[in-house]
Amino acid sequence: MNTDLGDYRKSYQKHELLEENISDNPMEVFQNWFHEVDTNFNVGETNAMTISTLGLDGYPKSRVVLLKKFTYEGFIFYTNYESEKGKAIAQNPNVCLSFFWPQAERQVIIKGQAERIAENLSDGYFESRPRGSQLGALVSNQSQPIENREVLEEKLKSYETKFKGKEIPRPKFWGGFIVKPVEIEFWQGRPNRLHDRIRYRLDEDFNWNIDRLAP
Repeated sequence: MNTDLGDYRKSYQKHELLEENISDNPMEVFQNWFHEVDTNFNVGETNAMTISTLGLDGYPKSRVVLLKKFTYEGFIFYTNYESEKGKAIAQNPNVCLSFFWPQAERQVIIKGQAERIAENLSDGYFESRPRGSQLGALVSNQSQPIENREVLEEKLKSYETKFKGKEIPRPKFWGGFIVKPVEIEFWQGRPNRLHDRIRYRLDEDFNWNIDRLAP
């Protein structure tokens, strides 16, 4: 196989990212970008983000998860704590999040530390999930090998019967992480590959320092 993608090219020219038009706080910039993309572009899942962790085997691994909340403190998502990513975070909480919104020609890259959120917050979000998603969290021993698809289907039927007409409790192995950022980079595509890159870095006094990076 020899597939040459050298002719795949696109000119980026929809927006610009200039220092005089941005906030001193990157979370405010993120909020503005998120709502602009969500409102004006047909992205599908604006909250889809890639999280990269350093695995127990020493290899980095990236996968897409869904952002469920963001505040001035950080970015919250939910997962199985005993999954591959959950175990990786337990060993090394330094992670990277990235959003890519090609329709808006924008990227956001976030470095930060992940930590579990309070159990009552995980309880509250779990209660808000569709019943099928609640059952799915119970059914799946995430990242563990299984014999076949039927194993999942049979286990789902068993739990449907067990909890028929009853509330489904949040399993203790499932809950939220918050990623508290220490660095956030905003990337805006520009013509001639001279893209705008603005980086915010948190200093020891919890102030954000702003740099423009060469594309």
